[in-house]
Amino acid sequence: MHTMRRALISLTDKTGIETFAAGLVAAHIEILSTGGTAKKLREHGIDVVDVSDFTGFPEMLDGRVKTLHPAVHGGILHQRANQDHLRQCREHGLQPIDLVAVNLYAFEKTVADPRCSLDEAIENIDIGGPTLLRAAAKNYRDVTVVVDPADYDLVLAEIGSQGTTTLATRFRLAQKVFDLTSRYDTAISAWLNRIDPATVS
Repeated sequence: MHTMRRALISLTDKTGIETFAAGLVAAHIEILSTGGTAKKLREHGIDVVDVSDFTGFPEMLDGRVKTLHPAVHGGILHQRANQDHLRQCREHGLQPIDLVAVNLYAFEKTVADPRCSLDEAIENIDIGGPTLLRAAAKNYRDVTVVVDPADYDLVLAEIGSQGTTTLATRFRLAQKVFDLTSRYDTAISAWLNRIDPATVS
């Protein structure tokens, strides 16, 4: 397994992120980030590369499009032992992203307010977050994915001792991703199914 070089961090729940990110920087891992997460990290003196600078494409559509770009997903999804994947990455200038720390828009918290409108609920359906998580979890053999701040210390400890995480840890973290995205989609479906389509305007 290769040594980690680059992490992408984009969080709604930013609990403990400054300590985690500082640990990554201490291990010489470059950090990519977006929006409020990048702002918080910079406030704590942590160097961050904006994802828009990494991709060469701006955040747009009121933040609906931030990380949905081949430079991001190619960087996550390519298999490091696959020579054809590596060749394609070289041809297209894709750089590896070895760790993804993401959690999702707080849909359930939003719709728990009885005054929540359909439009407000829709805007709190995360698109980029689940896509990043699923991509990283699918490629768990090469990429570490973190959805739970409780895993930050373990991930940092493994990186500190061997430059990356163990395969067993990466697989366990991937399991947590699919548990999370399954619950997330179920919550969205359950809430939307309470609405009579005839009332939608």
